[in-house]
Amino acid sequence: MALPPGPPIPAIAQTIAFILRPAQFIEWCRKKYGDIFTIDTLMFGREVEIVNPDLVKQVFTTDPDIARAGEANEILAPLVGHYSVLLLDGREHVRQRKLMMPPFHGEHVLGYGQIMRDITEKTVANWPAGVPFSMHPSAQHITLEVILRTVFGAEEGAQLNDLRDALTAILDQLSNPIKAIGQIPKFRKTFFGLTPWDDFLKAVAHADKLIYRQIARRRAESETGSTQRKDVLTMLLAARDEEDKGMTDQELRDELVTLLVAGHETTATMLCWAFDLILSHPDVYTKLLEELQSAGGAHADLTAINRLPYLDATIKEVLRFRPVIPAVGRRLKQPVQIGEYEIPAGEMLVPVIWLTQHASDVYPDAATFKPERFIDAKPDLYSWYPFGGGSRRCLGMAFALYEMKVILSAILTHANLKKAKPELSRVQLRGFTFVPHDGAQVVMTSRRPASVIA
Repeated sequence: MALPPGPPIPAIAQTIAFILRPAQFIEWCRKKYGDIFTIDTLMFGREVEIVNPDLVKQVFTTDPDIARAGEANEILAPLVGHYSVLLLDGREHVRQRKLMMPPFHGEHVLGYGQIMRDITEKTVANWPAGVPFSMHPSAQHITLEVILRTVFGAEEGAQLNDLRDALTAILDQLSNPIKAIGQIPKFRKTFFGLTPWDDFLKAVAHADKLIYRQIARRRAESETGSTQRKDVLTMLLAARDEEDKGMTDQELRDELVTLLVAGHETTATMLCWAFDLILSHPDVYTKLLEELQSAGGAHADLTAINRLPYLDATIKEVLRFRPVIPAVGRRLKQPVQIGEYEIPAGEMLVPVIWLTQHASDVYPDAATFKPERFIDAKPDLYSWYPFGGGSRRCLGMAFALYEMKVILSAILTHANLKKAKPELSRVQLRGFTFVPHDGAQVVMTSRRPASVIA
């Protein structure tokens, strides 16, 4: 069985092209080879890339026991662990997903809104006026604080401070270009504690120690009935499967790391792209401000914020135009027919979010940032899938979308902003994500009065 065509160059050359110009490389491949093609990189191995929504639908609707997402995510195991919902397949995945569902139910998500707003307002109050700064550190700080507070509760203290520092150390390992090389499977080597991989493992082990300490303390509280908490960890400790069994400490650790790391860094990057795009389009910026003003400005009811149509459409267009996760994968356990090709067992099928959402035959005027395309229009499951698709769509989708609405509205109603440079930020590969190469450079020209948008 022949695989779809792809670049006839060695994996090392494809890897270099993908690292240096990730978006341009896959766009070139699609232009040359069409809606299904094969690439080979040192990071991810050989992949059959899928672009057309009809083919994407075939992948997402294939029996999950045949097209296995957990196996496709195995590269994440050293960070999130083998019991993470990202790495499980079959019955284990269904069980874990059900246990994880309650904290991300709509009513619980809306209950986190005031925490999100308070953290954002406190952060904006410390921004410098009149000088360029990168949005990314602030966005990362906000989303990390949000996830720590919602997962572990509103308390502050040395334990959460230590965990905050430990998670930041892990992210530094992933974002540093030199150390990130050590994340490539072929380069995951240990040598007397001196390699980048050694540094990464040490950072993860330190965070694990702190997380297990939190789990033990909170499990003891729940067993004695001495807690009235309503945070995510409390709900996960209380969750039971059909056999009335809860999560083990290892399962809790893996899910907490998944939430803490993946759950905040991706949202921080979404926010950076949002400001890079919104501030580059004055008409969009003005419409957002007008809508927020009509809702009550800085004092708008959070439920009303969640229902604003133009804010919602803008966020969906940000995620179309600049998806943070560029692709999702499925490892085949047996051959599957995709389009005109029969893809053998063992191969990786990869719906490419970036390419589908930038295809001009899928989105008219796809190269234009245009939130209006999502006004009164529900995104199609197979042409807009920044959170993945099928039975593996991200559990935290509703949380992330609501968080973006609350944070964006809080920033826009408290600060007048402009871009530091007129051009859009270049797309850069960091770990497994597409990020703005400059962290989205902005300038706060002035602060807004709390009760007025001007």
